Amino acid sequence: MTGLSQCSWTKTMNHKIIAIWAGLAGLLQACSPGQDQASTAPSGSDSSTTLMASRTPAPTTAKAFFVSPAKGKTVSSPILVQFGLEGLEVAPAGTYEPGTGHHHLLVDIQPPKMDMAVPADTNHIHFGKGQTETTVELSPGPHTLQLLVGDGNHVPHQPPIMSEAISITVE
Repeated sequence: MTGLSQCSWTKTMNHKIIAIWAGLAGLLQACSPGQDQASTAPSGSDSSTTLMASRTPAPTTAKAFFVSPAKGKTVSSPILVQFGLEGLEVAPAGTYEPGTGHHHLLVDIQPPKMDMAVPADTNHIHFGKGQTETTVELSPGPHTLQLLVGDGNHVPHQPPIMSEAISITVE
């Protein structure tokens, strides 16, 4: 090794390896699925800079509905909630086949923006494995439930496939 000691050569090579790994990580992040499809603005940022997601077309005849519980029922917690879907096939999140989607259960909240991925929190429950039922623990009192079907990226279809919002009472 001319001109470099073993220690200097090792440091130089370590820096080159770190630079290569950093470049690969940036490339992977830029090319990962969904990065350019739907992104949200950081908290407190100007919403005009938020990128909108492209929406997947859906048949106008498709509909989401509750198999149970029935609208207006008084129920005990935990509640068995069963989802129905017509005109579209249930498929896990990450499936990008035409005519597919998966359920989101909205609890005590209005539907989210239709041009962005459905949030994931206690009021927006995701069923990205293609589930068609669940049990939900709710506090005693009145509650509203609504189903919203999302595409492989959790973005509502165009037009949206949404159930009627139903009211239930938990005793």
